Amino acid sequence: MEKYESIQQRINHPAALIYPLISRMDLFSPALKDKVEELETTPDSCSFKLKGMKVAMRVAERVENKHVKIVADDGGLPVDFAFGIQLKEVAPNDTRVRMVVHAELNMMMKMLIGNKIQKGLDDAVTQLATSINQFR
Repeated sequence: MEKYESIQQRINHPAALIYPLISRMDLFSPALKDKVEELETTPDSCSFKLKGMKVAMRVAERVENKHVKIVADDGGLPVDFAFGIQLKEVAPNDTRVRMVVHAELNMMMKMLIGNKIQKGLDDAVTQLATSINQFR
């Protein structure tokens, strides 16, 4: 399984404020709404179509104020993957966030989309940190 790890970003809030925002999949709806089709979310799962391909995910594990692990759900992508959002509070208003993807990719897929996964993770964690840092 290939591992892709985002850059680490700083969020100027305690982990207890950030965790509720990342632990529910239905809170991702506004960010995905204009980018995908047939979006369906619950607190524990999410499915949508992206460029005609169905994507289905579910929360597999939550550790309060530490991390959320999301995995492929039945009927989704033909790729086995796990996606995690990790939080590490280093001071009361200094929490570091990182995203990690583990994906089962064959050599061709790795060559085709490996760099895109890395860039997507880096962009996503930067956007997440920027959005949350705007809350005051």
